Amino acid sequence: MLKHVRGRKVRLEGFNNLTKYLSFNIYDLCYARSQESQIEYLEYIDQEYDSERLKGIIEEVTRIIDAKLVNVTTQDYDPRGASVVALINEDHPVLSPAVSTNHLPETSIVGHLDKSHITAHTYPEFDSTTGLATFRVDIDVSTCGMISPLRALHYLIDCFDSDVVLIDYRVRGFTRDTRGNKVFIDHDISSIQDFIDEDVLSDYLVYDINILSDNIFHTKMRKKEIELNDYLFGPEIEDLGQEERKRIKDLIRKEMQEIFECENF
Repeated sequence: MLKHVRGRKVRLEGFNNLTKYLSFNIYDLCYARSQESQIEYLEYIDQEYDSERLKGIIEEVTRIIDAKLVNVTTQDYDPRGASVVALINEDHPVLSPAVSTNHLPETSIVGHLDKSHITAHTYPEFDSTTGLATFRVDIDVSTCGMISPLRALHYLIDCFDSDVVLIDYRVRGFTRDTRGNKVFIDHDISSIQDFIDEDVLSDYLVYDINILSDNIFHTKMRKKEIELNDYLFGPEIEDLGQEERKRIKDLIRKEMQEIFECENF
């Protein structure tokens, strides 16, 4: 169940100029002992999350936040990696108060709404020394007007095997209400956690850094429990002894903590 409350209704003077920016970064870890298995893992990930898969995810995010997809470009990279960029606008166009609705041309949709966008990039890599492979996905959602990217958080977390999740959210700029007062945020939020299902949060160690006065919110999430078999890749894993399994599990846990803390231990 989500914990956030309903957004407050604010009567605005003209267009909502607030910009809402969500940066969503996930890390998926794997252990592959041989170089061949590491490359096979990265190729598997590259196929699993190619530009077409990312495009589908972005299209669903657009639907969830009630936006309209204007244009999409995709790119797969050699040897691996993918990027998708999408231009979006509000599903229901907002009209300028100066425009008469009696003589409304086809092109009267407010053009600057098209400056909203969604981007997705993948960053697969591996460490030949430790056998650890890391797959990272960055998804950035920048919207203006009434569109809120926070509504897509649960879906995004569910789309990936997220071992570590780093999320930034910021509301920029201001708009005005009908009395001329500046409005710097048009919805209720005390933490990004307010918009993540409690069943999801229970699986993670979660840490917040929030500057409420500046409408800046940062949340970090790390998986609490590690089921080792979910992190092993390649035929070499079949003959692992208990000592080796414990060593690998400690290695994965340390890697997660370093990513979570953004620091080498």
